[in-house]
Amino acid sequence: MIRTTLATISALLALALPAAAADDFIAAPTLRASVTVTSNVVRVGDLIDNAGSAALIPVYRSPDLGTTGTLTVAQVLSVLRAKQVIGVMTGDIKEVQVTRLARTLASKDLEAAVASTLERRFGLGDAANITVTFDRGISDMRLDASNTGALQPVSTRYDARSGRFDVAFEINNDNNPAPTKLRFTGTAIETVEVAVLTRDIDRTELLKSSDVSLERRPKAEVTGEPASRDRTVGMQLRRPMRAGMPIRVADIVKPDFVVRDQTVTIIYQVPGLYLTTRGKAIESGAEGDTVSVLNPQSKRTLTGVVTGRGQVTVQGASQSAPMAPAVEQTSSLKRDDVPAAAALAQSLIQAPASAAQIAQAQIPQVRVSQAPAKSE
Repeated sequence: MIRTTLATISALLALALPAAAADDFIAAPTLRASVTVTSNVVRVGDLIDNAGSAALIPVYRSPDLGTTGTLTVAQVLSVLRAKQVIGVMTGDIKEVQVTRLARTLASKDLEAAVASTLERRFGLGDAANITVTFDRGISDMRLDASNTGALQPVSTRYDARSGRFDVAFEINNDNNPAPTKLRFTGTAIETVEVAVLTRDIDRTELLKSSDVSLERRPKAEVTGEPASRDRTVGMQLRRPMRAGMPIRVADIVKPDFVVRDQTVTIIYQVPGLYLTTRGKAIESGAEGDTVSVLNPQSKRTLTGVVTGRGQVTVQGASQSAPMAPAVEQTSSLKRDDVPAAAALAQSLIQAPASAAQIAQAQIPQVRVSQAPAKSE
């Protein structure tokens, strides 16, 4: 019946009507070079334009979701003839490409959906810190293009001890009143970003940039505040640690600028006076720490602040007794002021010195530093 109808139309077009008039009434069925389908079958109306009543006849199984198949024109015409469809205009088309549309759910999107479902539930934190692993290594998932709805969680189960999850989703379908159901199982663990040692490090070593890398580790492995990479570089460890160990803030300290029993430079500084001498550190300390040092000449113990590598500064006159200047002493005084500085240093050696005595001892120094230079 279809063959007879199409043959009659073709005869009428060729014998009775001009070409322009034919276009106005009935257009000739024309083959398409590129076809897109959304269902699991390819119909006549998908392959040709102006298929008329034959449009709904199925002729091929559609390619897999999200893929493209190719058919030669001869193959297509042969199948159409078997369905009693003839007189199809092919033009210069050599082959027909058929693409089946699909909705692709990337594996990363599925992981994010599960993490968002578990976020701030069951003792877990932010979704960005939850690492999801599926039981069956899920790659990108393709669904029929009619599944246009969002992933809606409808059932969630989680075991905090094992990290196991079982989450079910639904997606609304344009062609079906019943939503599409998806279910995923696996493990979800909260992780933290932490600095990790790339090699074994001893306590005395300073951490360099190459010694530390950033990794995500299960939160349960890092008890306490995790240390960032920037925070660890240039610091020392409180104890020796092996490669691969995560570093916590509690594991790092400022580097020791002064080490116990080390010979250090002791600086005594008050307004108008700056003296240095050698001493021995009684305890170790980082920059800014308060440590005790021994003046080996006077055998007196002083307390000062670590201000540099091998350097301890004693500020003001509140110490029990500053040390005597050694041979390598330096001073901020002029050459003409040296006798006054020597007198001040000698007076400060006598212990114990009261605050009034020290203040009195400083008076000549102040006057000398403010006196005008002598003329020759």
